[in-house]
Amino acid sequence: MMLPDLYLMRHGQTQWNAMGRLQGILDSPLTPLGVEQAHRQATLLKGIGGICLCSPQGRAVQTAAIAFQGRAWSVEPRLSEIGIGIFAGGQVVDLRKRYPRIFTGDALDWYNHCPEGEGLDALRARCTKFLDSIDQSTIIITHGVTLAMLLSVATGTKLANIGQNHMQQGCIYRLSLGTIDQLA
Repeated sequence: MMLPDLYLMRHGQTQWNAMGRLQGILDSPLTPLGVEQAHRQATLLKGIGGICLCSPQGRAVQTAAIAFQGRAWSVEPRLSEIGIGIFAGGQVVDLRKRYPRIFTGDALDWYNHCPEGEGLDALRARCTKFLDSIDQSTIIITHGVTLAMLLSVATGTKLANIGQNHMQQGCIYRLSLGTIDQLA
C-alpha cells in the first residue's frame, strides 16, 4: 500500500491503563504521566506538517488537545479503539482467570473471541478503508490495537509481528515509504 507519510501516536496513559483495566470504546481520563506524554508528543510534532486526526474516545481527544497545540484537527470515527464487548472495563488479570480459553494463542488472538466484541477482521476492514482515504501527510492519535492494525495494513505485515513496541505512549511513529521509525 503506497501512502503519504503518516505520523502515528497512541493517546497518553489513562487511569485505567495504569490499573490494567481494559477500555475498548469506554474511557478514562489521562493520568499526570499521560498529560506529560501528550506534551512530549507536542514537542516532537514541531516542524511536522499534515492534517491532524484523532479517535473520538475521550482519552484520544484529551491527548489531541494537548499534542496538536493550536493546530486545526478533527475527530475520525474510524480511528476508534477496537470494540471488546463485555470485556470493556474489566481487568486483564481477572478476565484471564474467568475466561482462560479465550486467552490462548497469539497475544492478540483474544480480541477475536470477546463476547459482543468487534473482532480483528472488522478492525482490519475499518483501518483499510481509513488508509484508502488518506491522500496527504497525516498526523494521527489513536489507540494501541488500532495503531498496530494501521501499521499492519499499511506495511502488509502480520498483526502478530507488529509487536508491543509500536504501541507505546508518548511516542510518534513515522511511517514513510513502508518503513516505520520511532521519533525520539
